[in-house]
Amino acid sequence: MKKILFLITIPLAVTANAQNYFITFAGTGAANTVDSVKVENLRSGISLTLKGGDILHLTGTVGIPSSEYDKPVKLKIYPNPSKDYSMIDISPSVAGEAIITVFDMTGRQLFQTQNYLDKSGQEFRLSGLNNGFYLINVRGNNYQYSGKLLCTGQSDGTLSIEKVSNNIEVLDEKPSEIENKGSWSMPMLDGDRLKYTGYSGNYGTVVTDVPSKDGTVVFAFIPCDDGIHHYLIVKIGTQIWMAENLKTTKYNNGDLIGTTTPATLDIHSETNQKYQWAYDGNESNVATYGRLYTWYAITDSRKVCPTGWHIPNNAEWATLIDYLDGAGTAGSKLKEVGTRHWFSQNEDAIDEYGFTALPGGDKSWNGIFESIGISGYWWSSSAEGTNNYYAWYQILRFNESLIKSVYNWDYYGLSVRCIKDN
Repeated sequence: MKKILFLITIPLAVTANAQNYFITFAGTGAANTVDSVKVENLRSGISLTLKGGDILHLTGTVGIPSSEYDKPVKLKIYPNPSKDYSMIDISPSVAGEAIITVFDMTGRQLFQTQNYLDKSGQEFRLSGLNNGFYLINVRGNNYQYSGKLLCTGQSDGTLSIEKVSNNIEVLDEKPSEIENKGSWSMPMLDGDRLKYTGYSGNYGTVVTDVPSKDGTVVFAFIPCDDGIHHYLIVKIGTQIWMAENLKTTKYNNGDLIGTTTPATLDIHSETNQKYQWAYDGNESNVATYGRLYTWYAITDSRKVCPTGWHIPNNAEWATLIDYLDGAGTAGSKLKEVGTRHWFSQNEDAIDEYGFTALPGGDKSWNGIFESIGISGYWWSSSAEGTNNYYAWYQILRFNESLIKSVYNWDYYGLSVRCIKDN
C-alpha cells in the first residue's frame, strides 16, 4: 500500500498549481469560419476533435481544481476505496448544466456525461471501474469540484454513471457518443504543447501553442491543393509551408508524372528521369508519407506544387533552419512527436510549430525502397554544380536532433514539401 500511495501523490503535487484555460477558435484569410478543430497534446498524446464554434476547456489540473473553484468542497465520493461501485454526492453552489468527467491516473478521459443539476444534493452511482486510481471532476457554471477515487475491484471496464436521487437525466454514453453541447474538457500540465489543426471546407491550417491564459486560436486559411489533394499548411517565421508531404501524380497542366520499375532506373541508361512512386509500390503509404519524386520531376517546368507554391531552394531551407536556431536543433523542432511513424526513440522530437516531418524513406540508386520509419528526405530545387547528376536535399533521422543539408544523385526518389510563393 505504501508504494501505491507514493505513486499517487507525485502527479498530484506536480499539477496542483496548474491553471484552467478556455480556448475559442476563429478563421481568417480564405475562410473566416472554422468547421472543426483537432486538438492534440503533444506530451500526453491525448487528442479530441471539436466543432469550430466549441469552447475548449483546458483542465490544467487533470481534474483537480484550482483554488478559486474549490471553496467550499461540495463533492463526496464513497465508499473510497471502492470495490464494485462508488456513490458521487454533488451539492452545487448554483443550479445549471454540469459535466461529470472520469479520468485515469495519466489524465486520459474515460467517461463524460452532461446533466442539469439543481441547487441541492443529488447522488450518482459510478460503476465499471477496474483496479486503479481515478480522478472525478464536476464542472458547472462558475464552479468546479474534484475528488480522488481508489478502486480495488475488477470489472469489464464498461463505465456507467446512473442517477440515484433527484430528478437528473444521466447520459450513460462514452465521450465520443455524447451530443456535443459546445464545451469540451482536455487535461494538461503547465508547459504542455498543444497542436491545433483547423479545417474550413477544403482548407486546413496547423497552429501550435503552449497555453498560459484564456485566448482565441486564429487559423489563417490559405488555398493549397493540386485539384485532388487538399494540403494542410503551417506558418513558421515569415514562411508558409505545407504541413504534409506532396502526393500528386500529375503536373499542373494535367500531364501524368511517370513511374518505372527499378530495373529501368539507371543513370547509365537513362537521363532526365522524371518519375514518382508510392513507397514500395504500396498506395496505402501515400496517405501518410506522400509520394517519392526524382529531382528531374520536381523541377520540371510544368511544376508539381499547387498553384501559388513552389519547391524550396537551399536559401529557403536555410531561412527555416536559421529560424529554428540552427541545424543542431532544427531537426527535433520539425519531427513529428512519438514513435507512431518514427522508429525507436525519435531523438528529442517536439514538433514545435506543426511541420510534422515524417520518415517517408527513399528510393535509392539501386532502385530499392528503404529507410521508411528511420529517415526522411526532402528535395531542394538547387542543383550541385553543372553536371546534371547531383542535387541538394535535407535529411532527418530518428536518432538525431539535427537536420543535414547534403547533395547526391538527382534520380533518387525523395519526399517533397512545397513552400508558398512570396
